[in-house]
Amino acid sequence: MNKRKLTTILFAALASTMMAAQKQFTVIVTNPSSKAKEDAPVAVTIPHDGAWQSAIVTLNGKEIPSQLDDLDQDGWMDELAFTTNIAKKETQRFTVTLKDELPDKAYPARTFAEIVLRNPKVKEKNKHNYYLQELSLNKECYDPYHLPHHHGVAFENELIAMRIYFDERQTIDLYGKYHKGLELKETQFYTDKAQKAAGYGDDILWVGKTFGFGALRGWDGTNSLMITDVENRDQRIISQGPARTIVEVVDRGWKPQGSKIRMNMTIRYTLWAGHRDMDVDVHLSHPAANVGFSTGLINVKNSTEFSDKHGLRGLWGTDWPAGTSDTINWKRETVGMGIYIPDSILKKELPANSDNYGFVIGTTGRDMRYKLTYTSDDEDFGYHNSKDWFNFLKDWRKDVESPVEVKVEG
Repeated sequence: MNKRKLTTILFAALASTMMAAQKQFTVIVTNPSSKAKEDAPVAVTIPHDGAWQSAIVTLNGKEIPSQLDDLDQDGWMDELAFTTNIAKKETQRFTVTLKDELPDKAYPARTFAEIVLRNPKVKEKNKHNYYLQELSLNKECYDPYHLPHHHGVAFENELIAMRIYFDERQTIDLYGKYHKGLELKETQFYTDKAQKAAGYGDDILWVGKTFGFGALRGWDGTNSLMITDVENRDQRIISQGPARTIVEVVDRGWKPQGSKIRMNMTIRYTLWAGHRDMDVDVHLSHPAANVGFSTGLINVKNSTEFSDKHGLRGLWGTDWPAGTSDTINWKRETVGMGIYIPDSILKKELPANSDNYGFVIGTTGRDMRYKLTYTSDDEDFGYHNSKDWFNFLKDWRKDVESPVEVKVEG
């Protein structure tokens, strides 16, 4: 064999080993509903048969935005996520190509999340710049609520935004937008006068010690209980991108009242692009059949309640977002909220009291899921009276109970 031919063979072999590995398959999405769906969520488990770093998703030859998410933060991508607009009873076939190369492009962001620590050199409340991916504090921290800027992780899509308090309440507080778009990077939940004049949104809810927007609490048979007895309290950002953002609250070494053991409780919040609702997934490290839980919605002052008595509950009300102690810098805010508790975890709907519209929930295993939704009367794209909002909630339940069907081929 001559030297030139040998060199050619070696070069071809080297080029072959340097080529990126790929895997291709088809995702079939069917809408069983009699209504079209916009930004229908699609999530597909990724096999760990390659070190997949990026994905290309196409529909009829056209590339659509997608993301790969490492859900358990172990370095391996676990799910492919994207959204699709799909007509009633329609079936769509997506071609997915996984690659072991890092992405060579960035899709426009449709979600955002941040954990920020205050920078003592920064005076403006919306310009702090110590960004974190995760924050973990042990029980010796005397004031976790004031340690992170805006009191905990904040996240959004184009329609809605919220923050989760980093203390025993773990309450979700709401931000209302006037126009669709991402804003939290600029406002950091503390909109200044110039931003307000430019049409940015702001904090729209006073929560106190109530459930706020669907906070998960314990239950002692009579009363709701804060998540107090923990060894560590964590917040972390799992992902953010063109399809969804995922954030988690973790209570490590939590000892529920009456329990003989401590357990870890992970509450995962998933907010998809284009949605005004959010998934709440609760996972416990130990079986929790004997542990009581509660959740619900704040009874906003002057609110009107809706309930179908089967796990769907909502409200429409108006109050000062900073309490009555500050009525100069704030205007009254009108909000609509909703919560959907599936039959599998629903124990009891509690009578409304001055603080909450509550539920008792529970599981015979280690997992629970419920959903939350809200609107602000400030929106130029949302709902502006209780009748329309409560009708939305009824349709929302139907939509939740008829998700798109997803199959994988190849």
